Amino acid sequence: MLDMQKRLSKPFYMLLSLPSTAMGFALSVQISALSWLLSTEFGLDIHEIGIVWAAGPIAGILGQVIVGFISDNVWFWNGRRRPFIMIGGFLASLSLLALPNIGIISDSLGMAGVLAVAIAVALSLDLSINISFNPTRSIIADVTPEGDNRTLAYTWMQTISGTFGVLAYVIGGFWDNYTLIYFGAALVLAFSLLPCFFIEEPRHLQGQQEANSEQPLEKNKFSLTQVLTDIKPLWGFLIYSVYASYLHLTDASAEHYWGEIIALLITLYFVFETLAMKEDKLSESEAKHLGFKKVLAAHSFSWIGIQTMFVFTYAFLQQKMPELGTAQLGQTISYSFAILNAVAAVLPAIMLAPLAIKFGRIKVHAYALLATAAAYMLIAFIGYTPSIMYVLMALAGIGWSAVISLPFAIMSERVEQNKMGLYMGLFNLSVVLPQLVVSLGIGLFLNKVEDKSITYIVCSIAMFISAICWLMVKEQKTEQSKD
Repeated sequence: MLDMQKRLSKPFYMLLSLPSTAMGFALSVQISALSWLLSTEFGLDIHEIGIVWAAGPIAGILGQVIVGFISDNVWFWNGRRRPFIMIGGFLASLSLLALPNIGIISDSLGMAGVLAVAIAVALSLDLSINISFNPTRSIIADVTPEGDNRTLAYTWMQTISGTFGVLAYVIGGFWDNYTLIYFGAALVLAFSLLPCFFIEEPRHLQGQQEANSEQPLEKNKFSLTQVLTDIKPLWGFLIYSVYASYLHLTDASAEHYWGEIIALLITLYFVFETLAMKEDKLSESEAKHLGFKKVLAAHSFSWIGIQTMFVFTYAFLQQKMPELGTAQLGQTISYSFAILNAVAAVLPAIMLAPLAIKFGRIKVHAYALLATAAAYMLIAFIGYTPSIMYVLMALAGIGWSAVISLPFAIMSERVEQNKMGLYMGLFNLSVVLPQLVVSLGIGLFLNKVEDKSITYIVCSIAMFISAICWLMVKEQKTEQSKD
């Protein structure tokens, strides 16, 4: 074991952040380039682009839960997370190279349209990212103790990942998205493979045999009943995802919004029922499960706001800034997201972590979300020039910096250590199910609404609801961090 890992020093936190940075960079490339490519190069409309983006959440549902559970119960190549990080990183790099070649792939297969190939490429990329994303986050919990050290590890993860996310959008804006894609393929490969040779994973986790035991790992059993119980706050999202997927697959049309209204009511019921439950009289195990469900409930609405922004900002800008040409539109989107991620890169380690240690992670997280909710509402009403957009995106970056750092530390202390991969995958459902709702439901709604300002109004409302939900989650006492 390297000395910096024994001491949990800042260089080790930085090294530990690189695999997650690789997957985050791949996702940044996808966010920056995919909608732009599909709209400007291949002529897909907003609804078709939403269908392509739906491939990602589907990949997340399958990939992260399955890979997380498997990685809890295997050991090869001297690690439980390492093999999946390396394999996923290699496949993600190859998938990135396929993005600008969707048209060539479609032509070589003799297909008239590009929609099917675009979905296949997006699904391939997302499956690759999801193979690695869970292990890159789980390994941080595996090698850091609960408490402030883990908070520091996850905030450093976001600082390093966010810094390179900024680089992604700067490359896309200053040069072009094609340069970004090819640069990203190389970076993802390097950052996925190299750190794995310097990070030592523990052979045994808390809840398994003692560290000096030579016995084979005792494997966890998968219980579908327990999984469904643990994700109860997300049942409304799950029901709507199934309903909307059925409509898309059968080309059925609904002239009403009863399905959406019923799903929303179910979601609100299960979310607030979960948040209202008390943990005081429960056993330690039961309290942990309830705490995990509360985190799912609070976190889910954040991703309605985040995903709607990422996927449909281009439609908002097309309408509100018609003077922008295709290249300028792409640059404005890239610079907007670069500023968003610049703030998200700077804040976690230097501001969010100290504030979270002093005032509590949940309170700091909730107020950060409220700042982003305010920024989104202002964009909806006055974000009609690039300069105003950039200023308000900086404000929105406060909540974004919290969303992709603090919830991981909060969640990781509410589950069994030896089931971290499985529960990290289930935690990801609070991201991907809302993403499906955005792609399958909100995308269809926005396609029908003439004034695209509603895009950021939806974002703002979702972030406000999430902030209120987080304030209903109980803060846990944590250990003090090491110097």
